[in-house]
Amino acid sequence: MSKNIAELRKKIKALHSRKVADTMQWFFKTGKGEYGEGDIFAGLKVPVQRKIAKEFRNLSLDEIKQLLGSRIHEERLISLFILVDQYSNGSEKEKEKIYNFYVQNRKGINNWDLVDLSAPKIVGKHLLGKDKSILFKFAQSKNLWERRIGILSTYEFIRNNNFKPTLEIAEILLNDEHDLIHKAVGWMLREVGKKDLQTEEKFLRKYYKTMPRTMLRYAIEKFPESKRKKYLKGKI
Repeated sequence: MSKNIAELRKKIKALHSRKVADTMQWFFKTGKGEYGEGDIFAGLKVPVQRKIAKEFRNLSLDEIKQLLGSRIHEERLISLFILVDQYSNGSEKEKEKIYNFYVQNRKGINNWDLVDLSAPKIVGKHLLGKDKSILFKFAQSKNLWERRIGILSTYEFIRNNNFKPTLEIAEILLNDEHDLIHKAVGWMLREVGKKDLQTEEKFLRKYYKTMPRTMLRYAIEKFPESKRKKYLKGKI
């Protein structure tokens, strides 16, 4: 017997924790004027959500769309876990459909965990060996989460030793005003360095004096202490 949304929501309600919800409301900055303003948490930890997603992995895209449009954060994240699973196990035709669905319904992908746990595994994987212009469009968007999708999707390219899109998008985002973008770009530069330190340092030497401090700190996090200090003091 196939599972449905009503059953999924019933399960969330049964497993929710007010204490966890309160912590998440604070952690994901849901207060007025903060990046997650208005987001509502039921109070389920990520491993629990993954377990629910596995149980409801065969929901239709129409049902997933309903969840992705929910005000409840966990419903959106569970829907993305399901989508990632379906993409991973889908045929080429199904993958194309899921990728297009993701892009068309990105409005519901509106917090950093939602982006980070889905964009590389759907958008990044799908655009390997394909036209990547949509990521540059996202990187120049006024929408914070689209910009984060733009840079985080390149994680999959890095894993496949293609660093150029990451570096080009990082260059676009060098003057971004949001801390969540500074952290994301720094993180991706650090991942480039894990694969090819020379390539990361070539980029850093060009921009480390002018890039946001948080971006630099994330990018050089794994460097030896002596080298980190030189970058932070501007003496490379």
